[in-house]
Amino acid sequence: MLLLATFACRRSIPAIPTDDENILGETQIVSGGVTRHFILHVPPSYNGNPVALVLNLHGYSSNSKQEEALTGMSPKADEARFIVVYPDGIESTWYTGPGAQGDADQQFIRDLIAHLEALYTIDPKRIYATGISNGGGMTNRLACDMADVIAAIAPDSGAYNFWQNCNPSRPVPVLAFHGLDDNIIPYAGNTPQIMTPPIEDWAAAWAARNGCASTPTITTPVETVTLRTWSQCKENAEVILYTLANHGHSWPGSLVMPKNITSQAVNATAVIWEFFKQHPMP
Repeated sequence: MLLLATFACRRSIPAIPTDDENILGETQIVSGGVTRHFILHVPPSYNGNPVALVLNLHGYSSNSKQEEALTGMSPKADEARFIVVYPDGIESTWYTGPGAQGDADQQFIRDLIAHLEALYTIDPKRIYATGISNGGGMTNRLACDMADVIAAIAPDSGAYNFWQNCNPSRPVPVLAFHGLDDNIIPYAGNTPQIMTPPIEDWAAAWAARNGCASTPTITTPVETVTLRTWSQCKENAEVILYTLANHGHSWPGSLVMPKNITSQAVNATAVIWEFFKQHPMP
C-alpha cells in the first residue's frame, strides 16, 4: 500500500524552464542522516523583524527550481515580505503514506523549519504550506500530522493519498484548487478512492474535522470558477475549494505551463497569500 500511496500520481508535470539568476539560495541540510536539498528565497526587505514562512512543495518527478518557476512565488515573497522555501523530495518524490519514508519526509520538514528559525526571525504562528500534485498531497499530510507547526495549507491539484487517515491536533484552515479537466488526478476521484478521492469529498472531510457548517456556500465569481466555502468553523478554520473549468493538472495563473491546461481566471499564488495572511495560528 505504501508504494500505491507514493505513486498514485506517477505522471510528471511538464518540464518548466528556469532562470538560474533568479535562484537566490540553493543549499542543504542533513536530516535523519540524509543530505536534503532546498532553495531558499529571502526578500531583500528582510530586516530581522518577524516574518512568515511558506513551504512550497514540488510535484512528482519535479524539483525545487521548477516549483519556483511554476508558482512565481518568489516575486510575491518580495512584494509581501515573507520567506519562501522550496524543498526537494528524495528522488523527486514526497512520501505521503505511513511508514519510515513518510516519517523521514515529515522529519525533514521539521528539521528544515528549525534550521530556518535558527537563521531568521520567523513568526511561529505564520508558518504555511502549499504545493502541487504529489507536493499538494504532502501539504495535506503536513496539516494532518504537523498541525502544531503548520498554521494553514493551500494545496493545488493534490494527490491526497490516505486522505481519511487524518487526525490533526487542531482545526487547520484549508484552501485548495482543482481543475475539472485534470486527467492525472481526476476531480471526480479514481479507484481506489483511498488514494485519489473525489475532491469535493476530500474538502468536505476537512470541513467536518474543522467543525464547519456541513453545507458549503457556493458562488461563481467568474464563469469558469466555482467557489465552495465551508464556514462557521472552529477557530476560524474555514475550508475553501476553487473548482476550475477549462483547467487541467496545472497551477492556476502560471505563466510557464501550457495554456491549454492552465486557467488564467485565478492567480493561485496571489489568492494563497491573501488566505495565509488571514489565517495565522490561533
